[in-house]
Amino acid sequence: MDEEYDVIVLGTGLKECILSGLLSVDGLKVLHMDRNDYYGGESTSLNLTQLWKRFRGSDTPQENLGASREYNVDMIPKFIMANGLLVQTLIHTDVTKYLNFKAVDGSFVYKKGKIYKVPATDVEALKSPLMGLFEKRRARKFFIYVQDYDEKDPKSHEGLDLSKVTAREIISKYGLEDDTIDFIGHALALHNDDDYLDQPAIDFVKRIKLYAESLARFQGGSPYIYPLYGLGELPQAFARLSAVYGGTYMLNKPECKVEFDSSGKAIGVTSAGETAKCKKVVCDPSYLSDKVKKVGKVTRAVCIMSHPIPDTNDAHSVQIILPQKQLGRKSDMYLFCCSYAHNVAPKGKYIAFVSAAAETDNPEEELKPGIELLGPVDEIFYHSYDTYVPTNNQEEDNCFISATYDATTHFESTVMDVLEMYTKITGKTLDLSVDLSAASAAAEN
Repeated sequence: MDEEYDVIVLGTGLKECILSGLLSVDGLKVLHMDRNDYYGGESTSLNLTQLWKRFRGSDTPQENLGASREYNVDMIPKFIMANGLLVQTLIHTDVTKYLNFKAVDGSFVYKKGKIYKVPATDVEALKSPLMGLFEKRRARKFFIYVQDYDEKDPKSHEGLDLSKVTAREIISKYGLEDDTIDFIGHALALHNDDDYLDQPAIDFVKRIKLYAESLARFQGGSPYIYPLYGLGELPQAFARLSAVYGGTYMLNKPECKVEFDSSGKAIGVTSAGETAKCKKVVCDPSYLSDKVKKVGKVTRAVCIMSHPIPDTNDAHSVQIILPQKQLGRKSDMYLFCCSYAHNVAPKGKYIAFVSAAAETDNPEEELKPGIELLGPVDEIFYHSYDTYVPTNNQEEDNCFISATYDATTHFESTVMDVLEMYTKITGKTLDLSVDLSAASAAAEN
């Protein structure tokens, strides 16, 4: 503990583990500590006994639920976009060799009480029951425009400068109806509210292209992949990467108090009477609670079921997005389901999650629209947690604090936070221009 490190990372949540892996690969001397005796922090995966202990305070789940060890229940359930930033980061760091992925079966959207498969291409748009005949034609033209759009080729821009034109203006050019805009904006572009409509359209169009390209990667029913044995595998894989490059890991370290010099700069971390010195500290919000502010709350239901979600073509793994407008909410609600097919539950069992940014103090009532889509549930657990963002000036105190995980069931916002932190810590941008065909090899179809 008396050594000096370039960076000390506190907490083994996914964001912290990705960063310690990236920084170790860069040749920095990294010490990674956690007050817990397990990897994953808030983003850990629990077996059935641990789940019971956390939510019921009792160690005895019913026998009909199957063996405890066969469960890997994510506390922060998220799917991985097949062409997205996390896959690029996994390939960049070669962490794919520690993991096995499987394509996610389905991507759906909620409209007027029913769920529908999300169309992402002009061909799918023509088949979709989400739209009437004339709307299908308009949507097809819009999708062709998006598919053909190339930032470097002005001919594909149709005279529109997407850095100046808003998403609303692009959409009105194609005369799309409100319900169509709803599923394109929320289930394809994955915006969780409608603020994007009045922002430059470039991000909106890029997000739809990413969705379509990810969908094409595995020729499956969704653009997502998910690791076998759950997301708890990811922090451990990045921890392994860090260790390969000389990173040091210490779990079960009590307190982990950050030490500051007289000018307010972080200079080390003390645990159990020993202090390790460092130049920079990376941590989740729980380690420096005086340098963050609460910005909201996520509420979630964790459900164990003995069947797939109805109306999803018996999908073993699926994401359903319930756009805010459909529910009269300020932000979207998300359904996430996986099963024994991904080795996260015993044979015949499914794990479903309903998540949302909390807008009331009553999770049972608030999450009802999502829970009603699930059908009969064997067991249900509710939990909520506050979300925080850093308020400190990193240049002044050398502390780099991650934001709390949001309610979305995909990783794009999580990895954006990691990459921004990486740039602030190192002063350079991570080059993720990798050959994504390696991603296909990493996923088991």
